[in-house]
Amino acid sequence: MEASGVVDSLLSGACVVFTLGMFSTGLSDLRHMRMTRSVDSIQFLPFLTTDVNNLGWLSYGALKGDWTLIVVNAVGAVLQTLYILVYLHYCPRKRAVLLQTATLLGVLLLGYSYFWLLVPDLRARLQQLGLLCSVFTISMYLSPLADLAKVIQTKSTQCLSFSLTIATLLTSASWFFYGFRLRDPYIMVPNFPGILTSFIRLWLFWKYPQEQDRNYRLLQT
Repeated sequence: MEASGVVDSLLSGACVVFTLGMFSTGLSDLRHMRMTRSVDSIQFLPFLTTDVNNLGWLSYGALKGDWTLIVVNAVGAVLQTLYILVYLHYCPRKRAVLLQTATLLGVLLLGYSYFWLLVPDLRARLQQLGLLCSVFTISMYLSPLADLAKVIQTKSTQCLSFSLTIATLLTSASWFFYGFRLRDPYIMVPNFPGILTSFIRLWLFWKYPQEQDRNYRLLQT
């Protein structure tokens, strides 16, 4: 196998392993819901938005014939759908959750209808779908900035997950280099904010370590 083929295989494998590892972090929430038979402290919207993001990239991968994208996002969509179903099972206010789900799925269905019925040119469809997926992914990576501002204000990193930060950094970096290797800006560009926000989180963990968090809470009491 040529050197370029080895690099491609390593990058593809890294994308699959790191991304599925990041998706599997939701299994702890799943276990918590089943053990407590409640959804206390579990946020629903990240499950839903990640599921929609997976379905969008799955369509892009299928249209492009990229099996790395297809495998990762097919498994991711199944996992996120499982999390959503379990959340619905234990959620006491199902109406609001079902409304959010129906709204996003309706938007997704309209998007599919537009791309497959009104954009007959394959290249134009691929570009527009890639742009839409990129914008959605960037918004997901930038959405936790409010939490980072809260960390700076409270001088506490209790609301951040160190393992998820590392998983996000590895996932974003692997997809960034994968997109760079393929010369695909729709894969490369949206993962740069994930790298950036992950480094900001790591800096916050260094700036406000857990021991300092405990001392800060003691002083507050």
